[in-house]
Amino acid sequence: QVQLVESGGGLVQTGGSLRLSCAASGSIFSINDMGWYRQTPGNSRELVAVHTNVGSKSYADSVKGRFTITRDNAKNTVLLQMSSLKPEDTAVYYCNADVRSQYYSRRSQKYWGQGTQVTVSS
Repeated sequence: QVQLVESGGGLVQTGGSLRLSCAASGSIFSINDMGWYRQTPGNSRELVAVHTNVGSKSYADSVKGRFTITRDNAKNTVLLQMSSLKPEDTAVYYCNADVRSQYYSRRSQKYWGQGTQVTVSS
C-alpha cells in the first residue's frame, strides 16, 4: 500500500504565495508521474500541474507562469509553489502519484492524497 501525505495549504490574500508539499511512502519501487489536482464544490477534479519521472513538466493554462512544480525522486516528494494567487485558485488541492510497487512488474497504480484546502481571499 502507498500513502500520500500533503501539507502546506491555508488562507492567503490575493497576490500571496503558498507552497504545497506531498510525500509518498509505503510499497514503492518507482513513481511515474506525480502531480497536483484541484477541486471546487460541484466541479470535477482538474489537473493543475504534473511532473514526469524523466523531468517533463506541464501546467494548466490557468496557472502557467504563477505555479511551479518540483520533484525529488530520491525522497518521493513533489512540491507546488504557488505565487500571485487569485481567488479563483481557491480549491481543495490533491496530490497524485502513479506508483510502480514491484521491480518485476511494470504495472502501476494511481494514488491520491487526502487533500489540502487553499483559500485565497479578495
